[in-house]
Amino acid sequence: MDVREQLCYSDAYLQTVQARVATVDDSGDAPLIVLDRTVFYPGGGGQPSDRGLLLRGSDGRTWTVRSARKSSGDIVHELEPSPAGPPAVDDVLIVDLDWSRRYALMRTHTALHALCGVVWRDHGALVTGGNMEPGSGRMDFEFETMSGDLVDAIEATVNAELGHKRDVRVDVLPRDEAFAIPDLIRTKINLLPAGIAEIRTIEIVGLDLQADGGTHVSNTSEVGSIKVTGYESKGRINKRIRLALVDPIVD
Repeated sequence: MDVREQLCYSDAYLQTVQARVATVDDSGDAPLIVLDRTVFYPGGGGQPSDRGLLLRGSDGRTWTVRSARKSSGDIVHELEPSPAGPPAVDDVLIVDLDWSRRYALMRTHTALHALCGVVWRDHGALVTGGNMEPGSGRMDFEFETMSGDLVDAIEATVNAELGHKRDVRVDVLPRDEAFAIPDLIRTKINLLPAGIAEIRTIEIVGLDLQADGGTHVSNTSEVGSIKVTGYESKGRINKRIRLALVDPIVD
């Protein structure tokens, strides 16, 4: 089987690439396309999948990619249905991300990691859940109590850390080496598949290091600052913090 490149994991800033159609499934409500290389992130870990376009240079025809997902190790692109049908196997296409949306998600994801790093370092609270949209997100933590004063302090500390212009590094480690790192898994439940040989990690240098599969900016200065937009109790020891980017820059 040909190696199919999933470039989102190695270069989050790559916005467009030329690719060949490897498989087409037009049997359902929406065509499903696998490419030999793609810049689309398939979603996971609370980060939504990318959206964008496929362009066939031979005739200028375009298809809208409305979502992407992992299936049997491949990234599958779900297209908006078209009366003219999907592209064909072996078609050469330009793969083009909705970059403003992706970049907002990258900034948001890094902001949530900064929040996670501050809460873990200063309060020792594990993550019990999380989700995001471009420019906003939420995380749930193991807190027994939470107050406005605590949330204000957390917001100020997160913004101070973002302002330190910390580099954000991506690495892929052998499983044994990764699990030798203390506190690599910040979630209450270890969500990594059993038997996975390599672990992808995201490090906000000097603040946070954890296993993660999503896309991030390369320096916290790109995030700007955040505002905590709310907090609430989701159970006896489960408290939710909502945040938004002060300047989301989402078209």
